[in-house]
Amino acid sequence: MHFNPYGGSGAQVAADLATLSLRPDAGAAEVLAIARTHSMSLTEVTDDEAVRILAWGRRLWQVFGARPAERVDLVNDLLTTAACRPYISRHDGKPPHLHYSSEAAGRVERVYGYTAGGLAHLVCEEPDRLGLCAREGCGVAYVDTSRNGRRRYCSTRCGTRVAVAEHRARQVSA
Repeated sequence: MHFNPYGGSGAQVAADLATLSLRPDAGAAEVLAIARTHSMSLTEVTDDEAVRILAWGRRLWQVFGARPAERVDLVNDLLTTAACRPYISRHDGKPPHLHYSSEAAGRVERVYGYTAGGLAHLVCEEPDRLGLCAREGCGVAYVDTSRNGRRRYCSTRCGTRVAVAEHRARQVSA
């Protein structure tokens, strides 16, 4: 399923940063890799910026773990912190598109605006499509882009692990 292009990509970045923020060894290189994976225009991230972005990621993670009814308040808090001021941008030969921070804003502020804006779009359009992996001990945040919107696991691998464990438990008890 394809969401609003801005919201979808911003929400995907939010999911990746939320998950990354749980890793104690995460740093600037991993934050920059996420930005590049999602075609964000960040060319570098300092260690100090990475610390701030990863702290933001922990706030993003709360949105993915919340019930849909609670997500609106959490995302509104993110939007307030991000101090979003939407405007239409034309850069890098791209057609006009929406940004939530000015091109002059710092890297951290651009990440804040991009992820908060992306989650806002998704929470308004498809609030049930955010989640955390249901496999015990995983905790990976995801945006459900499946056709039927019934995703419970971050990946096929986690879903298979749960299914195999349940199968083995049934075999032992039989």
